Amino acid sequence: MKTDKPLRPARKLRAVRFCLLAMFVLPGMPAQESWAAGPSEEKGLQIARDARMQDQGFGNFSAGMTMILRNKKGQESVREVRVKVLEAEDDGNKSLFVFDQPRDARGTALLIHGHKDRPDDQWLYLPALKRVKRISSSNRSGSFMGSEFTYEDMTVQEVEKYTYRYLRDEPCGDGLDCVVTERIPVEKGSVYRRQLVWRDKSTLRVWKVEYYDRKDAHLKTLTLGEYQQYQDRYWRAGRMAMVNHLTGKSTDLVWTDYQFGTDIDDRDFTRTGLRRVR
Repeated sequence: MKTDKPLRPARKLRAVRFCLLAMFVLPGMPAQESWAAGPSEEKGLQIARDARMQDQGFGNFSAGMTMILRNKKGQESVREVRVKVLEAEDDGNKSLFVFDQPRDARGTALLIHGHKDRPDDQWLYLPALKRVKRISSSNRSGSFMGSEFTYEDMTVQEVEKYTYRYLRDEPCGDGLDCVVTERIPVEKGSVYRRQLVWRDKSTLRVWKVEYYDRKDAHLKTLTLGEYQQYQDRYWRAGRMAMVNHLTGKSTDLVWTDYQFGTDIDDRDFTRTGLRRVR
């Protein structure tokens, strides 16, 4: 009978080191070795894929969101929103935004069914009319409830919906070393020609996004911060600030009360479910 030969001490030590690396480094770290070589397009795509892998497996979460809208004079209006997100294994995630304040917007709800290989499905429920309105692809550039976020901005930026290019590494504040990539929407109906994304190299969290319109003018900038980690893995920003450079208006999103693994039901994410929103 053939038996396995015992490992020599040096080989045994290398095997132990590999096991420790797999246990403590590989699952939670981006594969930066794969960024070092190859064309900038492949490098950019790999960074996007690594970032998605970092966030997979959360299942679902709910959160509160405060929208602070400012006009160019600095005058503010505030909206209170409840958010639910359901992860999908084979397609894009499902998201539900329900407005509680102000009173005239109470009960308004936006439902999004994300997709990886085709445009997302979006529906808006208007309680005053008791009507569910489908948001067409041509209307994705419209302002979401008067904010500087469009309906397109409210969807998850699926990897498959962009082409990518690695641009450079550079410091991005607070001692962070960031990787800067360019992503170009594949869908012809996008309001944007391209976007520049800053991610820190250690965790691949997004810290800044610059949006360029179809004429390649710098239209908006989104900055993110106040990150917290949940379940020892998933990072979520506590604040997002979108500034429109053409109008001087801005919108802050302040996130609170993240809850993962809740009793969210798939029936909450249907057009029929929109009419039951409270």
